[in-house]
Amino acid sequence: MTVRHGLLAILGEGACHGYQLKQEFEVRTGGSWPLNVAQVYSTLDRLVRDGLVIEDSARSDGARRYRITEVGRAEVARWLYSPGVEASAVGRDELPTKIAIALTLPGTDVAATVQAHRRAAIAQLQELNALKRDEHRSEVSDLGWELTLDAAVFAVKSRVQWLDHAEAKIARAQRESGALPYGLRDDLPGRGRPRAAERTPGDAEARR
Repeated sequence: MTVRHGLLAILGEGACHGYQLKQEFEVRTGGSWPLNVAQVYSTLDRLVRDGLVIEDSARSDGARRYRITEVGRAEVARWLYSPGVEASAVGRDELPTKIAIALTLPGTDVAATVQAHRRAAIAQLQELNALKRDEHRSEVSDLGWELTLDAAVFAVKSRVQWLDHAEAKIARAQRESGALPYGLRDDLPGRGRPRAAERTPGDAEARR
């Protein structure tokens, strides 16, 4: 859900068109998560459907801009400070991308975000260790299951170490450089979604 919430968080700084959101997301995550425009617009359509974003009137250049709602702002706050699916011990870890975006958002307590996710990781580690203890009580040991639990434990331990590292590095950067957020950029190309009347059937097909 990081793309969805990342785009929503960026919209919290001001109205944007889709191509601008794509570039803002990629810049703020250090290019680690490239997006295509069709993905951005399909995500925006879902955000509008869910009442988290509204469409502004098209500008004179035809670009359609999107604006966050109050419900959307509440969802961003929940995402920033509440560990979710990105805390999974398996699969792609979305947490670094969340922290990278949080660093760019004015008014965000990034330290609180890091600490909330660290507490969740430690709780998850305790649950995994409890599972390992229960597993060893059985008469027949399933080596595959044991190794799977071991991999999850190593992954969560690694996340805790990374969070400790990130917390120290962020604190040092804030001491040395002050505030880190930088706001929306004004130097991005003005491409955006055209007015509905100007869209072609091929545009709709590309967004599917």
